[in-house]
Amino acid sequence: MIKYLGSKRTLLPVIIDAVRQVEGARTVLDLFSGTARVGHALKVAGFRVISNDHNAYAATLARCYVQADREDVLADAERLVAEFNALPGRAGYITATFCEQARFFQPRNGERIDAIRDAIAAKSLEPELEAVMLVSLMEAADRVDSTTGVQMAYLKKWAPRSFNTMELRVPAVLPRAAGGKGQSLGLDALEAAATVDADIAYIDPPYNQHSYLGNYHIWETLVRWDAPPIYGVACKRDDVRRRQSVFNSRPRFEQAMRDMLSAVRAPVLIVSFSNEGFLERERFEELLAGLWGGACTVETIENDYRRYVGAKIGIYNPQGAKVGKVSHVTNKEFVYIVRRAASPVAAV
Repeated sequence: MIKYLGSKRTLLPVIIDAVRQVEGARTVLDLFSGTARVGHALKVAGFRVISNDHNAYAATLARCYVQADREDVLADAERLVAEFNALPGRAGYITATFCEQARFFQPRNGERIDAIRDAIAAKSLEPELEAVMLVSLMEAADRVDSTTGVQMAYLKKWAPRSFNTMELRVPAVLPRAAGGKGQSLGLDALEAAATVDADIAYIDPPYNQHSYLGNYHIWETLVRWDAPPIYGVACKRDDVRRRQSVFNSRPRFEQAMRDMLSAVRAPVLIVSFSNEGFLERERFEELLAGLWGGACTVETIENDYRRYVGAKIGIYNPQGAKVGKVSHVTNKEFVYIVRRAASPVAAV
């Protein structure tokens, strides 16, 4: 899967184990699905997954890894990968914006991205197959980029991997889960929480002021294919400044979390959060313990977590001078498991 800040790869065993311990659970709602890594793992484990994310690239990743089933898309995906890999490059928006004006990709790979993305658009594929092909392209581009893993900036010198020739591969699409066909939604988290019924809700909200749209704006453009106006050295989409989430605001975060948690239609919540987030552990536990009028239990699991590679490299300005110091390279991830208490049986 693509390099991603906040990836839950190391927490997957904890999350999957917590889900498996819920007796009779069949459907899991993933409210902030991101790369769909958690949803993919839950599908492997046999659960029906409903993934949600308001960013188009994330909803597309979930449509590939959660909603699309291998038996329905694999043959066509293999044929299209071979067809698109044979295309000659042709410069377009990606080349001009992210290879010439910025330095995220080598120009020859930018030309391949442009040509393949145009070819995908020209096919007018059905949504699940289109998502598989877009994810194939996104992951191929990710393997030859020149960043530390986020698109807020590019490296001063070309990354060694950027010299490789970009090549599509078929994503690891899974067979349909025993629990039933998955689904990808593109809703605001509060709307999804208030309208989707599930046995378990997994909640992994943003924890600081940096938006995932700003961190992965190239993938958003690659999926939307809308040639947006840009700004700044990183050539971010202009709408990054307007499409801001309340969860990226320190003053608004706690109330947004309170509103969303109160709206969730699931009796078990699994929430992951960092000690670098807007709420400290004690405050988060207090908030969770107040759900359902306090008729619940809260368990906290603590894990050490390595920060992303940019934290080790440091901060540089556009001229290549180091302007910041590395404060720490690890943090703590908390997994909160909240179970609603069973309603007491009325006396006869």
